[in-house]
Amino acid sequence: MKRIRSKRRGGLARAAEQLVWLATGLASSGCRVEDRYWESLLAGTVDNLLEEGAEEVLNDALDHLYGVDLRAYDELADFIESRAETAAGAPEHDILLIAAPVLAWSRYKIPACTIPRAVLANLRVHLQAHVLADGVKLALADFLFSPDQLPHGYCATAQCAAELGRAALADTDLSIPTEGLPETAQFLSDTRYLLGAIAAPRGKPLFRWQERDGHRDHAMAQWRAQGGACLAPLLPGCALEVVLPEAYFAASRQADKASRPYAVRASVAFLGTALDTPAMRLRAVIAPFYDQTLEEFRIGFTVQGSERVVHGVVWPLLGAEDENTDSAAQIEAVLRECGVTDIVNLDHRFPLEYCEDCGAPLYPAPDGEVVHAEMPEEQVEHVPRHLH
Repeated sequence: MKRIRSKRRGGLARAAEQLVWLATGLASSGCRVEDRYWESLLAGTVDNLLEEGAEEVLNDALDHLYGVDLRAYDELADFIESRAETAAGAPEHDILLIAAPVLAWSRYKIPACTIPRAVLANLRVHLQAHVLADGVKLALADFLFSPDQLPHGYCATAQCAAELGRAALADTDLSIPTEGLPETAQFLSDTRYLLGAIAAPRGKPLFRWQERDGHRDHAMAQWRAQGGACLAPLLPGCALEVVLPEAYFAASRQADKASRPYAVRASVAFLGTALDTPAMRLRAVIAPFYDQTLEEFRIGFTVQGSERVVHGVVWPLLGAEDENTDSAAQIEAVLRECGVTDIVNLDHRFPLEYCEDCGAPLYPAPDGEVVHAEMPEEQVEHVPRHLH
């Protein structure tokens, strides 16, 4: 989950100044003993702000540090995330908000839906057998969330962690009221999230790979096989790929990273079926798009023999990626794995432009222009309006 920060005018409030001072102290610390001092002060300060719902204070401090001290910014961002996803108030347990992302693509609507009790029970079994350490208690939310429906901001995340954490201590699941949830945008490929919380005795392992005989790769293989089979009936008509369940923010970042090549593969597969066009007859045009700095690459797809862009994919930069990251080569490698060999790399600095009518991104065409992606008229009936 990449943060875009911009400087704000005016001075910082006292609470934000305190956060900046503590984060700068932690970033400058020279030993673990000093780290613990700063971390103790930061923990109390951040916990109080999360409990008060002081989202603006947290963001003001992050915005300020982003412009003056990136090391302190990273320390504070990591600390706020950690405190938001770790429920307090259970001195004998470590409680952690977790997410199990699912990447999906379909020509039809990708559901965000309530999870039936029987499916939830099966998911619990496989999480506890393959992902969680022995003796860890678990609570799952009975809803498969779209990105639009996840907690918005650090304070809302902390509230979610606290609510699910209480359920985890009781080793029960949590029913989610659906009437107030936002509508879900429709995309060709998108992510869905199974949310939960785990509670382990303080100082004991949380995940299977923390145990001496456990391993992340084995946990992932088992979850892909068993968890994926449980989730598939919730996403009819969708091809899906699961991401390893782990701490909420880490899982979200892994989902963001995995969703980029997944969207490219989904697009090639979609065009193969929708246009009856094999990958070897597609042409992909890759171009960088800038705001003040490089923000993303966009890929426009055409069918060989035509200049018309029939589909497009956005490949956003994440985390520390910038102009020095060879993202174009990564995109090209994924395309070639999919069987696309006709690839055009444009090195022009394109501005971040969108369609004035529908808000969709404009994609690069072989002639160097940016255009709206348009499927042939006879193919548009079951195609989502917005395409990743």
